[in-house]
Amino acid sequence: MMEFLIGGTAAIAAGFFTNPLEVVKTRFQLQGELQSRGMYAVHYKNFFHAFYAVAKADGILALQKGLVPALWYQLFLNGVRLGTYQFAEKRNWTVNKDGSTSASKCIVVGAVAGCAGAFTGSPFYLVKTHLQSQAATGVAVGHQHGHTSMTKGLISIYRQHGVLGLWRGVLGAMPRAAIGSATQLISFSTCKEYLVQYKVFQEKPLLNTFVSSMVGGIVISVCMTPFDVVMTRLYNQGVDAEGRGLLYKGVPDCFIKIWKKEGLHGFYKGFVPSYARLGPHTVLCFVFWDALKSIEHDYHQKRNKQNRKDS
Repeated sequence: MMEFLIGGTAAIAAGFFTNPLEVVKTRFQLQGELQSRGMYAVHYKNFFHAFYAVAKADGILALQKGLVPALWYQLFLNGVRLGTYQFAEKRNWTVNKDGSTSASKCIVVGAVAGCAGAFTGSPFYLVKTHLQSQAATGVAVGHQHGHTSMTKGLISIYRQHGVLGLWRGVLGAMPRAAIGSATQLISFSTCKEYLVQYKVFQEKPLLNTFVSSMVGGIVISVCMTPFDVVMTRLYNQGVDAEGRGLLYKGVPDCFIKIWKKEGLHGFYKGFVPSYARLGPHTVLCFVFWDALKSIEHDYHQKRNKQNRKDS
C-alpha cells in the first residue's frame, strides 16, 4: 500500500506545476483536427504564443483548467504505475541474476504497470481533456463539451452513457501508457544505474535523478507523442446517443484518419509542449518519488533499530 501512496503523492506534486503545459499540449493536439496543413485557422502559433492566447481569451487561470481531475488522474495513474514498479523492484523482478537492470523485465513490468494505471485513472483523464479543450469561441479547438466542473462532468457522462461511458477512449490510453511507462522507466533506471556505476555525480545523488529524468523525458516524448495525440482525440471527440464516436471508431481508425488527413506532422502535434511538460513532470515526479522512497527507507531502518533495541 505504501508503494502506491508514494507513487501517487509524487505524481500529484509534479502534476500541479506542469498542468498549464498539459493545457497547451491538449490545444495543439486538437488544433486542425483531420484537416490538412494550411486549411485551418491557427489559433496557437507556437509554444509561447499558446500561453498568451489562452490567457488573453479566457484569463490567466485558464492555464490551470482541468487541474482537479488532472491531479486525481495522477494519483490513480502513477499510484498504480509507480507503485507497481516499486513493488516489482523490491522483489528483484526487474534485475538479472547478477543484480544489473534487465531491459526486457523493465519493459514488461513498466508496460503492465502503465496499462493498469491508465485503466484505473481513465474517467479522470476523460473529464480533464474535456475541460482543458474548452475555450472562448475565438480560440476553441476540437469538440466543446461544456462541463463546468469535474464532478458535473462525471455525472453528466454517467447519466448519458452509463459506467462504460466513463471509460470511453481507454483503449487508446492503454497502449499510450504501456509505451510511455516502459520507455520512461527503463530509460530512467538504465541512465541512473550508469551514472551511479561510473560515479558521474558521486556526491550529488539528486543530480543523478535529475539527469536520468531528463533523459527519460526525451525518450518518452519521441515514443509516446503519436499515441498521446490519438488518446486526446479519442477522449475529446463528440459521441452520438449510443456513445459511439462521431469522428473515430477506435484506435486503428484514428491512426489511419490522422495519417491520411494530416500526415506524419499530425502525430507530432504538440511535441514541444509535450516535452516541455514531460521533461519537468518526469524530473519532478522521479525526484519526489526518490525522496519519498528515501524517507520510507530511513523510517523502516530506524524502526528496525528500535525494535532490535527493545528486544
